[in-house]
Amino acid sequence: MISAMLPKSFRLPRIAMGTAALALAVPATFALPAAPAVAAQGDLDRAVAALRAISTMSASFVQLDRAGQQLTGKMVLKRPGKIRFEYGDNVPVLIVSDGSRLTMLDYEVRQKQVWPIGDSPLAALLDPKADIAKYATLMPTSHPDVISVRIKDPKHPEYGVMTLIFNRNAKAPGGMQLESWVTVDAQNKVTKIFLDDQRYGIPVSNGTFTFKDVRPRQKH
Repeated sequence: MISAMLPKSFRLPRIAMGTAALALAVPATFALPAAPAVAAQGDLDRAVAALRAISTMSASFVQLDRAGQQLTGKMVLKRPGKIRFEYGDNVPVLIVSDGSRLTMLDYEVRQKQVWPIGDSPLAALLDPKADIAKYATLMPTSHPDVISVRIKDPKHPEYGVMTLIFNRNAKAPGGMQLESWVTVDAQNKVTKIFLDDQRYGIPVSNGTFTFKDVRPRQKH
């Protein structure tokens, strides 16, 4: 469903073709000369601190692929390591991380794939062991309140690239609100995710990150 988020070995389910990946393409209008090094490092530090300051979060999302196809749904995040993407519009796909494993389930074709959360671009959001500051680069934007951070592990190009977009917001953790992100996989597949109605610090039970298996139980 979201191939730019998932390892390249994953074969997309039938309903997901053309809508793969979680990503945000940064508009070309954002391109400006690079900021001074001191200011750039300050913005990068603030963005990293804001991401680490998120304990729980929920949001609505719109997912667009390069062809303009659109899906909508709800996202719930609980750090460290947990996230749930539940799609609407009768899309029988669920993506869940339970803190250690990222699972994608397609209930229509009964397909299930599982990976360590560290083996995908979503590690930037989820993996408590991921040192995002080590691999993060501040990208130029056209607005002083917008911060764009590109994350790529040079030792693992197969994990893809993730770009997080923040907007200054005093009510958000660390004063920066996560607005959207981009992931680009090893095959250069890109999909856009736009967040809305972000809520932080809400109660989220661990049961939110459980799911009904796609495979029927074996009868004994």
